[in-house]
Order: sequence, then C-alpha cells, then structure tokens
Amino acid sequence: MSAQSATAIQRSQVDLLDFIDWTGVECLNQNTGHSLSNALKQGYREDEGLHLESDADEQLLIYIPFMQVVKLHSVVIIGPEEEGPRMVKLFANKEHMGFSNVNDFPPSDSAVLSLDNLKGKPVVLKYVKFQNVRSLTIFIEDNQCGADITKIQKIILYGTTVETTDMKGLKKVEDH
Repeated sequence: MSAQSATAIQRSQVDLLDFIDWTGVECLNQNTGHSLSNALKQGYREDEGLHLESDADEQLLIYIPFMQVVKLHSVVIIGPEEEGPRMVKLFANKEHMGFSNVNDFPPSDSAVLSLDNLKGKPVVLKYVKFQNVRSLTIFIEDNQCGADITKIQKIILYGTTVETTDMKGLKKVEDH
C-alpha cells in the first residue's frame, strides 16, 4: 500500500465518540475523583486539568459499548510521560471481563505505548480483528515507570460505522 493511499484511509476515519453507548460504559479500578469521563467525553478530555486515574494499583479495565457496529481503525491514548499507560491490550466484543479473567482471553490486539503514542500518535490496530465491533474492552496492564497510579488524559477511538440495512425501514414494493 502506498503512503498516499494509507493517508487517504486514515483521513476517512472518524472519532467514534458519537457512537458510544454511554449507559453501558464501565471502568474498573478508577479513582472516583478522576473517572473515565474525564478522558473519554467531549469537552472533558480537552481539559488538561482533568484525567482518568487508577485507584488501588496501576491497572485499568475499560469497557466501551457502541450503539451500532463499528470498524475500529486506531486508538489514541494520551497520558503523562511517567504515569501514562505502557502495555495496552484491546479486546473486541468481549463482555463482562474482570481483572480475574482478563488474562484468560487472547487480546484482539496489544501495544506497548511509546512516548510518541502518549503525546497523541495513533496506535493503528490489526484491522481484520476490528471489523464488526459492538464493544471494546481496553486493559491497561501497567504504566511507563512502574508507579502505583496510571493516568490517562485522553482516549480517542477512530474508525467508521458499518453500514447496515434497516429491514424495517424498507418499504415493500407491491406488484401492480
């Protein structure tokens, strides 16, 4: 694939924020004073004074359901150089995961975040694994410096919606 066509593909990706089903979003081990909304919701994630912070240890388990099926292309996870996430594992369509069973499943993709990633460089995902995504689970396994607290300033999910035909919306054509 040429660099030009790769750029064109990336340009067609949109921020999937509007397709998140906020009623089902969960984050395990978040500090209630620094919750997931700070890193994920529009307006909050642009405020540099707000962030998501882990509570009891460095791990976070984030569950994000979508209102419709999406194709996930890349993720941006911005965090500080020291307490920013390091090992990130992504699971497509895995529900009801907890810290006790997260290692029982192979991730759809994983990445070790570089300092460039923490500053906003997208992590491009294994596209074939993220074609029909109804939910995404993000497991933050550890952070850059081995501290007890992980901090995330912003999470952006890029992709496209999967066009599905609404059969109820189609009008039946009568034979004349």
